[in-house]
Amino acid sequence: MSGFKRADRVADMIKMEIADLLLKQVRDPRIGSVTITGVKVTDDLRMARVFFVEMGKDTCSAEIRAGLGKATGFLRRELGRRLRLRHVPEILFTYDPSFAYGSRIDTLLMEIHREEETNVSTD
Repeated sequence: MSGFKRADRVADMIKMEIADLLLKQVRDPRIGSVTITGVKVTDDLRMARVFFVEMGKDTCSAEIRAGLGKATGFLRRELGRRLRLRHVPEILFTYDPSFAYGSRIDTLLMEIHREEETNVSTD
């Protein structure tokens, strides 16, 4: 028996397939810079929360949310064709704030490093 829950394996498959579909088949220019960062699927496989970020930005625009909302039906239909599941989960797109948090930490660390360099050079 494997150590992974079925929901985790399905989440990994959904992540790969949605990323592939967004890259190759969705033609909406609003979501061209979207990256899928993770997927959480409920244990009953009825709901999939898909986490995303817009590359190069720390916030999510309303345009991207609208584009993903419009593509949800297409993505769900294509998942049904690609994955062999009895029920294709409902898809809920959620912005992933962890990248913005990491970017903020990087900025703070660079500021601290610059301050240390200026303090060392003035001593």
